[in-house]
Amino acid sequence: MVKAALREQAIFKARANARGLHSVIKVRRRNLAQFADIGHISALSGGIAEIRFDGALPAIGTRLVTLSDPEMTIEVSSLPSRDTARGLVLNPAPELCTGLAVSNTRQPLTVPVGDALLGRMLNVFGETIDGKAPLPDLPRRSIHGVPVPLSQRRVETGIFETGIKAIDLLCPLGRGHKAGLFGGAGVGKTVLIIEMIHNMVAEYEGVSLFCGIGERCREAEDLYREMERADVLDRAIMVFGQMNESPGVRFRVGHAALTMAEYFRDDLRQNVLVLIDNIFRFVQAGAEVSGLLGRIPSRVGYQPTLGTELAELEERICSTNRGSMTSIQAVYVPADDFTDPAATHIFSHLSASIVLSRKKASTGLYPAIDPLKSYSKMLSPGTVGDRHYRIAWQVRSTLAEYEELKDIIAMLGLEELSTADRAIVRRARQLERFLTQPFFSTEPMTGKTGSRVPLEHTLGGCERILADAFADRPESDFYMIGSIDELPASSNQGG
Repeated sequence: MVKAALREQAIFKARANARGLHSVIKVRRRNLAQFADIGHISALSGGIAEIRFDGALPAIGTRLVTLSDPEMTIEVSSLPSRDTARGLVLNPAPELCTGLAVSNTRQPLTVPVGDALLGRMLNVFGETIDGKAPLPDLPRRSIHGVPVPLSQRRVETGIFETGIKAIDLLCPLGRGHKAGLFGGAGVGKTVLIIEMIHNMVAEYEGVSLFCGIGERCREAEDLYREMERADVLDRAIMVFGQMNESPGVRFRVGHAALTMAEYFRDDLRQNVLVLIDNIFRFVQAGAEVSGLLGRIPSRVGYQPTLGTELAELEERICSTNRGSMTSIQAVYVPADDFTDPAATHIFSHLSASIVLSRKKASTGLYPAIDPLKSYSKMLSPGTVGDRHYRIAWQVRSTLAEYEELKDIIAMLGLEELSTADRAIVRRARQLERFLTQPFFSTEPMTGKTGSRVPLEHTLGGCERILADAFADRPESDFYMIGSIDELPASSNQGG
């Protein structure tokens, strides 16, 4: 009996020692794994950090964090050698220095998704920047989404009415499509975006997401206040990578915004309206990142990967059987040169291109939309109807003929034109001014009450002008009015 008890006690001790040794081995293995995920910054250049690892290197796109206070985030962009990772420092701080320890999270950059994002202003990391309470714990998703396969996409044919006469008539926007507002500096791209938010978001049955890439803080503040005044903030999300932030943030904020938009489209089966200002800043940030990584520049100094990077972002904007995603994007055109590689690459992804003219802006014709350069694939009889197509074609034809007559008028004067040509000039000038419109977003500056014009009123007004119903009216009467019924009553002789 005693021998048996001693034998059992020895077996118990041996098992206990084995368990303890096993626990020690597990702890040591865990510590070794953690140690293998720790690297140290070996070089810094601009916004680029090189991190040397003793163990396995992180994959490209992995999020690294510095073991410092404050914590800084680095996204791996390339692997230049067998023990070194090179990455973009997204939120640099004065504490950044060589020798600083960096942890491999083994995860990509992620952002929160969920209904709690509605009404909030966020940065590229999904952190709130509106001064309100922090977000609750939400599920997070990688910003590196995969475009929907062609077999799962849905082609939309409906018209997206904006209430802006020149757009709805000459270059209508389609639901589930992408449209661009092209123009140089100071021609009214941001004002037009804000006006569309005022006119469309209030009646939009879905979620609106505004993505500010390289935005000025003044524009972000104006947009936030405008959405508050329009009472649409509770159905909107705003994501900003501001102009003063690192190029890595401006390069990734568009991907972060689209991840949130895809959640509402795919998981909640809602329609999403994505407004981006300015997509050129995304291209510009990509060029800065490419230069920092030491890549040889391509045409006009742009990155050699321009087409690929732009496609990775734009191809995520599409409609599926779960919901539609419509996008309107402001596009800065450097030096008003529409042959610039950035502009031409962006053109290829859009179904509607609204071109803003500096010449029209200088003469006070706002919105300064060039009717002869703007284009929409939706403007066809099968999509908009025969009447709309006919009126739009007649308006464009009249304005094109007037453009050809301008040189003759400048040299010889209007009196030297034939009666038919003078009639064309009169109609064109009336149409030019009728297609101007007071905006809600500019009421404090102009003192004019904003106007949202239904498409039917736009078509009716242009049809009557083309039919010479207002031949005796001065062209100034048509300037900055809404529908044709708003013509000054004191001189209303026509129609």
